Amino acid sequence: MRIRPFELERWQSIWENQVELNISESGVHPMTLAELAGNPETLQRLAEVGLGYPQTNGSEELRSRIAALYPGARAEHALVTNGASEANYVACWALLEPGDEVVLMQPNYMQISGVAEAFGAKVKPWWLRENRGWVADADDLKLLLTAKTKIVAVCNPSNPTGAVMGEREIQAVCAAVSGMGAYILADEIYRGAEFNGVTTPSFWGRYERVICTAGMSKAYGAPGLRMGWLVAEPRLAEKLWGYHDYTSIAPTMLSDRLAALALEPSRHARILERTRAIIRTNYPLIQEWAKRNAGRLRHTPPKAGAIAWVGYSGGRKSAELAETLRARHGVLLVPGTQFEMEGYLRIGFGSDATQLTEALRRVDAEFASSERAVATGR
Repeated sequence: MRIRPFELERWQSIWENQVELNISESGVHPMTLAELAGNPETLQRLAEVGLGYPQTNGSEELRSRIAALYPGARAEHALVTNGASEANYVACWALLEPGDEVVLMQPNYMQISGVAEAFGAKVKPWWLRENRGWVADADDLKLLLTAKTKIVAVCNPSNPTGAVMGEREIQAVCAAVSGMGAYILADEIYRGAEFNGVTTPSFWGRYERVICTAGMSKAYGAPGLRMGWLVAEPRLAEKLWGYHDYTSIAPTMLSDRLAALALEPSRHARILERTRAIIRTNYPLIQEWAKRNAGRLRHTPPKAGAIAWVGYSGGRKSAELAETLRARHGVLLVPGTQFEMEGYLRIGFGSDATQLTEALRRVDAEFASSERAVATGR
């Protein structure tokens, strides 16, 4: 099996801890262990946890709290994984055979695309359109579905656009897919990070062949836990557990305990409000920057997540622009080419506001320098 390089992950992994100003991240500033625990007594109890093997599919407590996020689900619907990326991987591994087709909403985090191709499937992009506010169109999807379609992969709320499919759009997608018998693989890792405080509807329970994946990294501000999950019909969840036995086997004992703690209802509400407060506070900095650069930039305001998807003019390649910003200005962001869309940049705004302001100033300086060079013929 051959895999193509996962450019976005390698780009961030190499440089995110070496640059002065990192605005490539798609989550919010991470919580500390003390913030998550909430009090010294809970922190002490965590310090006394034995570091043995946990239940490999996740503890009953954790799976029950995950299930509570999905109407009608129970603990047996949930499988705990090491990050949502493992959940997506085992789902593709279990479902795909050579010659199958995967319809992938794009732009999108490109993990599923790379994995599907490696398993011998054909990936067909389902392009979101800027003139529709990046909201998915089920009529466009219908044109891509065939008898070979095994998976329709969606991301809601969207990475990188921050767009949100509501009830009407979700129902339309489910109706389109149900006639073909394909699975919907719904990456919902940004669910809970909405600006308006209203949690995005899940695909769960709207079609019998839905697998929902999520985790603690984006809406919860705890990427270091490497805690993810999937929710599926119980027989499929058990089947996928068998694939999980061949990957990471189990989450860590501490990650299981900490995730169960985070999903306790009162803490869960507090953590999501922390996330929403960060994005509401920081996004106006992006808004003002985009307004100031109206002649250079195009930007549709996101509805969720700590990421801005920004189109720019001038024809400069996004990878070259991103590399110049990194090497010359100490700023790390994500070039659109890593989402297979040239002429765009993904900017994370979920961390320190002062650093974000300075990073945007340096991006402006590079745009101005490039324009001067064009004007003088250099």
